[in-house]
Amino acid sequence: MTKRTKKQTKGKTIKRVFHEVKADAAGIDIGASEIFVAVPDDRDKKPIRKYLTFTQDLNDCAKWLVECGIKTVAMESTGVYWIPVYDILESYGLEVYLVNARHVKNVPGRKTDVVDCQWLQYLHSVGLLRSSFRPDGEIVAIRSLYRHRENLIRQNGSSIQHIQKSLTQMNVFIHNVISDIVGITGLAIIEAIVKGQTNPQELLKFKNYRIKASDEDIVKSLTGNYKEEHIFTLKQALKTFHYFKDLIDDTDKEIEKLLLKFNSQTTNTLPPHKPSTAKNNNEPKFDLANHLYRILGTDLTAINGVSSHTANTIFTEIGFNLDKFKTVNHFTSWLGLSPNNKISGGKILSVKTLNSSNPIAKALRISAMTLSNSKSYLGNYYRKMRARLGAPKAITAAAHKLARIIYSMLLNKTPYDESVFAVQELKRQEKKKKAIINQAQALGLQVLET
Repeated sequence: MTKRTKKQTKGKTIKRVFHEVKADAAGIDIGASEIFVAVPDDRDKKPIRKYLTFTQDLNDCAKWLVECGIKTVAMESTGVYWIPVYDILESYGLEVYLVNARHVKNVPGRKTDVVDCQWLQYLHSVGLLRSSFRPDGEIVAIRSLYRHRENLIRQNGSSIQHIQKSLTQMNVFIHNVISDIVGITGLAIIEAIVKGQTNPQELLKFKNYRIKASDEDIVKSLTGNYKEEHIFTLKQALKTFHYFKDLIDDTDKEIEKLLLKFNSQTTNTLPPHKPSTAKNNNEPKFDLANHLYRILGTDLTAINGVSSHTANTIFTEIGFNLDKFKTVNHFTSWLGLSPNNKISGGKILSVKTLNSSNPIAKALRISAMTLSNSKSYLGNYYRKMRARLGAPKAITAAAHKLARIIYSMLLNKTPYDESVFAVQELKRQEKKKKAIINQAQALGLQVLET
């Protein structure tokens, strides 16, 4: 089936024929309270319909699409409004294309909901849309919980700031003496202040043996102006902090419950190795590294710079199946870590990477920054690229290198082996040495090895 359009140019009519790659395609424009759906003109007397976003209406929409013989549907990823629409359409056996809004920009000046759904249906029918990656259902479930956990951590960060503000208003600067205000010592002191203890010498007794600050500095920092209104705000902030901590703990239990449902890829135990980064208070209380090793079949935390948090981000975003990424280049391109070549007239105009909000790319960039002082191969690679390109580009290059290593480990279920890079480096040096010798010989010179 084809569609013909006419374009008037210098008095002549030029006919352009577009072949429909997907004749049974529909387009949906997603909104908060209503959606607009477009099907091919020959499928219904009223090919464009409007539906409310209530569950019953979405079911009616899916039934209508099935009656029209639609097999695939395209829609934009608009906020979180697309999620229930996606799930309901998929439950009716329809293939749903979730497309990037940047790929379906309409003609300027003609943007309406009706035109948008028609434009989506047309682009999809001629095969010009690519579906965004979405992991399997069980991965989506754990991803939702993990993202919820990240939001709780951010909100709890605000309560810590409120604690510091209340202490500052009382001229108590214990948070300048102790590195972690919500650690063992910090919380014990704050709990005592809230209960009415304001004597610096008595508060000093809560000092943990690991605190490096002197007793004199701690006493000075705890000598303040303890007004009742400031103690009250401190008490409120402390309650908020504990409330969010409880929510995070409950979320951790739910996440671990879901992790236990995944099949094991290996029966081996996690091999011991030096942790890539120091453990922080925001990491789950359960043994996340062992769960990830069991499910993924390989230990990603063995890579220098990759923490259990980074490994968990990778797992919750893509799962353990990389079949949807044909090659490692497809994977790094999806992450937004590969050069985005812009070519015109046979010349490369730009190779700058695209701005991406991909959570895995963000986590890998953070991991890359931790390699600055690493004495490993990856640390040497980061410092070499930083000297050549500068810090920002070096971070992207190191993150790209980490992504390629992770792809290989997940695909082949192989452990991390840094000796492979030593062999590659030796080959590179030999190749460079041979090139120098050939260049010298071409100039009539002789290279003497020492």
